[in-house]
Amino acid sequence: MPASRDRVRFGLTLAAVILVLDQLTKFLVLYGLELQLGERLIVTPFMDLVLTYNRGISYGLFQQDGDLGRWFLVAVKLAAAVLFVFWLMRAESRVVAASLGLLIAGAVGNAVDRMLHGAVIDFVSLHALGFYWYVFNLADIAIVAGVLGLLYDAVKGSVTKSPPSGST
Repeated sequence: MPASRDRVRFGLTLAAVILVLDQLTKFLVLYGLELQLGERLIVTPFMDLVLTYNRGISYGLFQQDGDLGRWFLVAVKLAAAVLFVFWLMRAESRVVAASLGLLIAGAVGNAVDRMLHGAVIDFVSLHALGFYWYVFNLADIAIVAGVLGLLYDAVKGSVTKSPPSGST
């Protein structure tokens, strides 16, 4: 069943806003703060800004130093974004529309980085008690939030569609 125009517009508007914010934060880190590669700027006791270039996929896996790998990853991200747009056109709830909007923004944001810089610009470093998580950016946050939203919708949907307890 096709989604309402309002849900599609909502998902695409959210994607556009997050994409602009993602690229703006990366621009500010690169050109406003003028951080050098690996330089750490302490923001709070548990968060630093540290400029890294991720030439791989999630968590820096499968590093791609050549143009073939770079453009392959751009193509994968853009193909994923197109598939998410088609899924968005069939979204049956605002939660799914928002989640897909976040996934579209994350995929396109990181693809733009690869096209412009040859790698994804990551800069947020969270840490506690000597443990450092991977360095990430707003597009990565959008992707994680989008996946969590889809998982929430799937669980919520299966709970509301399950028979009442005591039924056989």
